[in-house]
Amino acid sequence: MQRLQDKVIIVTGSTSGIGEAIARRCVDEGARVLIHGLEQDLGEKVAGDLGDRAACHIDDLVDPEAPTRILDATLQAFGRVDAVVNNAGWVIRSTIETTDAEFFDKVMAVNCRAPMLLIRAALPHLKEVKGTVLNIGSINAWSGEPTFVAYSVSKGALMTLTRNLGDTLHREYGVRVNQINPEWVLTENEHALQQRDGKPADWFERLPPEWAPAGRIIKPQEIAAAAAFWVSDDSHPMSGQVMEFAQYPVIGRNVPKPID
Repeated sequence: MQRLQDKVIIVTGSTSGIGEAIARRCVDEGARVLIHGLEQDLGEKVAGDLGDRAACHIDDLVDPEAPTRILDATLQAFGRVDAVVNNAGWVIRSTIETTDAEFFDKVMAVNCRAPMLLIRAALPHLKEVKGTVLNIGSINAWSGEPTFVAYSVSKGALMTLTRNLGDTLHREYGVRVNQINPEWVLTENEHALQQRDGKPADWFERLPPEWAPAGRIIKPQEIAAAAAFWVSDDSHPMSGQVMEFAQYPVIGRNVPKPID
């Protein structure tokens, strides 16, 4: 039997990138998934590829009512919820000078408030099955980059949410909450962003070793493999844990100077 056999898993932000890879991996391991995102055409394509083991719901997480609608769509399609993967996030650049109140609130709404509200909405169902939650964060949660101020703060808040609920919900209800903090990942959006910044089409093949000791950056499918472990019973009884998904030590790293 596959380790996710017949589990029902919500994967937000799964119309592309990391979320799509996670949804596909979960189905490969026997799960049924709720595909969520902003793009109707992309969502329908992913769900269509996955057949009767997937349903699609398009919604904007800026709306505080969206998590409830996502849950309702999952229950209508599959009748239960065993796990939630909070992957959706607004990856947006900003500095302290460009981060005003409206912008900051939107980033926090998508990247931290929405995961909290989806966990809250799904909790009665997760309690019934002693289910699990996986939050997809970022190594920027630890301090961030100067051009990702609001994003970094939102991921730091998400990490605290994981620690808090990973303790409370596990002790009280047997519901586990964990988090993966990826570093640089080669998604479609990242590739497009780098090309908009003037990088050549093969930029990801020309990375200096201080940024990519392995000679390449992480693939979405590699994060998906880890995600399948964390939403499965194989990761029991761990809760409240944050795993850095990076190819170098995040804390205490001594970045080598480039050689002239």
